[in-house]
This record gives sequence, structure tokens and C-alpha cells, in this order.
Amino acid sequence: MLDYIIVGSGLSGIAVAENLLSKGKKILVFDDNSQASSTVAGGIYNPVILKRFTLAWNANEQLDTALSFYSSLERKLETILINSLPIYRKFHSIEEQNDWFSAMDKPFLNRFLDEKLVPAINTYIPASYSFGHVKETGVVNTELLLRKYRKYLTEINSFQQETFDFEQLEVHEDYCCYKNWNAKRIIFCDGFGLKNNPYFNYLPLNGNKGEYLIIKAIELKLEVAVKSSVFIIPLGKDLYKVGATYNNWDKTKKPTQEGKEYLLEKLKSFLKCDFEVVDQIAGIRPATNDRKPLVGKHPKYDNLYCCNGFGSRGVLIGPTVASELVEYMENSVLLSEEIDISRYAKLYQAASL
Repeated sequence: MLDYIIVGSGLSGIAVAENLLSKGKKILVFDDNSQASSTVAGGIYNPVILKRFTLAWNANEQLDTALSFYSSLERKLETILINSLPIYRKFHSIEEQNDWFSAMDKPFLNRFLDEKLVPAINTYIPASYSFGHVKETGVVNTELLLRKYRKYLTEINSFQQETFDFEQLEVHEDYCCYKNWNAKRIIFCDGFGLKNNPYFNYLPLNGNKGEYLIIKAIELKLEVAVKSSVFIIPLGKDLYKVGATYNNWDKTKKPTQEGKEYLLEKLKSFLKCDFEVVDQIAGIRPATNDRKPLVGKHPKYDNLYCCNGFGSRGVLIGPTVASELVEYMENSVLLSEEIDISRYAKLYQAASL
């Protein structure tokens, strides 16, 4: 008898799995690589919404938890996952500069916004109105994390690379049976795959497609991340990730010419050096209507759970939310109302009619 089956090994699944393993639980994780949002994620941890200069939801608390979590995984997996990387927001007007300073008076933001503006950071990214420096930011190598963690799970006989077949799931009062495995509980961390999950597809998960370009710019020599109309993030060896798009209508996982043209137009508006596009990647973010995660117990089945809906901030949100879910399941600590899927009980009732 397993303690838990976890469906999905993206950022959500890894955070849940690691929390459970730390409590000595016996788990088995299923994944078929069908959901690529964690793999293609920008990987940035940034507590500030740079369009409006506001603090992202609970970001001050989530940041401390996330950095501790990824640091512990670095030691466990014997690899470097975190790259502390300053982010500079390019200002486009005096009004934006003033908004930056006004934001410092908002709760918790003073910790992250540098009061000293920077007139220039790179010859090839000119600015008429300076740059604002966001402190305590960086990038988690999500692709490396997913690869290393899945390898670790395989080594401890806790990973199955296969598609989870809902038709073979039997939900009993005290346990679940799936093929040859029995488990006390099942947690679905299946990203946009939730739309095909017969137990949780009543939830309002609206996938949001994100596309990125990988460019090579030999002259640039940029060592910080810059946010202008799009992000540009150094990857090393003269390579940079540029993104991202936010498309609420296209739910295909393939890169598009439209996405490429959009990103190139935005990039060329502020990058003034030669570059070549060497790759383009895409994925569907599991986004929600209220921009809050979808976490908790199924309205009918007490042994089925969901941990999903992290949107574009999975790196930051995942460790905190996963910890909350595990405490809820193991120690009956109530979930925060703003993430508990019980807020959508009426949707379940309507779907059940």
C-alpha cells in the first residue's frame, strides 16, 4: 500500500513529492511528459509585478520558502539550480519613474525595489529614462530540476513514465486502486492536463500559452535580466531567453509564427545589436480566473486531491502551496480560503446535475 500516488512531475508535483518524502511517505509519481509548462518556463523568481509595480500575491513569504526549498534540492541532487540574477526594469517615461518611487510606500515592496536608479546597464539596450533594479531575484533552472528529480525518483523506485489512465482508477472509501497499485490518496498535479481529468475538470482552469525565443547575440554580453516590453534573460555562451507571450485562445503546444513575430517586434524595440534566433519553445500555463492556485480535496471523494493553477509563477508559488497541501492532508491544518478549491463548490454542483 502506497501512501500517495502523484500524477504529474512538474514544479507542482516535485514540490508535493519532496514534502511527502521528507515526512517519510511512500509515493509513486506518474508522468508522460505531455505537459511542458514547467520545462519551458522562464524560471524567474521575481516578487514584483513589473507592469504595475505591485507585490505579487504573497510573494514576500513565498520567496523565502522557495529559496530554502530549492537550496535543499541543490544539496540533495548535488547540482546547482539557483542563479541569483538581478532584474532591471527599463522605464519608458518620467511617469513610470515616479510610479516606481510611489510603489516603495506600499507594504513589503521597499524590500525589493532599489531606490537608486541606474542610468545605463548595457550599450546595446539604451534608455532615456534609466532602469529600476529589483532586488532578491534570480532564475531556477527548471529544465535541469525536472530532469534531475525524475532521475532521483527513478532511483528510489518511485517514478513511472506513462500516461495515467483514468479508466483504470478505482476509488474506494479508504483507498484507491490503480492497475497493480493501491494508495491511500492520489494527488493530481497535472497542469493543463486537468482539463482532461474527469474528477477535477469542473474547475475553471484556463490555459495560457507562453512562447519564448532563444537567441544568440555575440556582441551583447548582458549579465543581468532586463524587463522592457519583454524579458531578456542571459543563459550563458551568448545565448538569451526572450519572452514571453500570453495567449488565452491557442491551446496547442507548438510554437507559432505569430508568437515569433510578436516577440521579435518587442525585442527589436529595445535591443540594438545583431542577433539570431536559434530556437523557439512553447507551453500551456495552468492559469486560473482569479489568479490563485487550485488546491484541496475533491468535493465527493476524500482520497482525491488537486494541486494546480500556478500560472506563470510556479517557481515562486509551488513550494509554499505544496507545503500547505501536505499539512492539510497529514495534519488537518486548514487550507487558506483563497487557494482551497471549495471556493468552486457551486461549479461542481452544477457539473453534477
